Amino acid sequence: MTKQLYQLSQEHVTFPHPELALDEPDGLLAIGGCLSLPRLKSAYSQGIFPWFSEYEPIMWWSPSERGIIELTDFHVSRSLRKHLKKNPVKVTINTAFNLVIAACRQQRLETDGTWITKNMCDAYQAAHNSGLAHSVEIWSDEKLVGGLYGIMQHGVFCGESMFHHQTNCSKLAMWALVNWLKRHQAHFIDCQLENPYLLSLGEKVLPRSEFLTKLKEAEKFIIPASMWQPQELIAIYD
Repeated sequence: MTKQLYQLSQEHVTFPHPELALDEPDGLLAIGGCLSLPRLKSAYSQGIFPWFSEYEPIMWWSPSERGIIELTDFHVSRSLRKHLKKNPVKVTINTAFNLVIAACRQQRLETDGTWITKNMCDAYQAAHNSGLAHSVEIWSDEKLVGGLYGIMQHGVFCGESMFHHQTNCSKLAMWALVNWLKRHQAHFIDCQLENPYLLSLGEKVLPRSEFLTKLKEAEKFIIPASMWQPQELIAIYD
């Protein structure tokens, strides 16, 4: 297969095969197109995701190595359990998606910049309104102190970003997500890239071909209608 950088059409939402992604920069598959709901659905179903900065063209990626968390591999440290006992929190899903994505964007703007551009925020808010994107929220004293968001259309939760305003609250959001996915017999979490923070939580790295095989198997999973209804998650850390 000849590898080249593909220019996407504005009209059509098809992508080249993920294995055609460039070796350098690793995983860059295509540029252009748009962030419409049909295009996002098509991309994530093939293991492709958008990642670009402000003032850059939309760039679509499928890296040669993919970070995932198997639900049974998620690591909960003794210190995190102790922290939760001393600092109980309330966990909700899909009750404050707009606040979560805004907090993720702001936290990254305060560090090294962000790929969560205004256009990305609008696109994923639209995806949330359509039932494609979801959030997990962590609350303390009725204040939003942590959370995460991502895409789920079959048995894989594709994590996009997380944030915390209090110690350990992004870890608590991930722990809650893992347990919620376990309750519904989902498959795994797609972390996209290898990350030292996620490695500490149980992330492992797969070759692209192995990841795509697992992604294909997860297509058989049917999301229960009640899974992502806005709600408080009770006894989620049991």
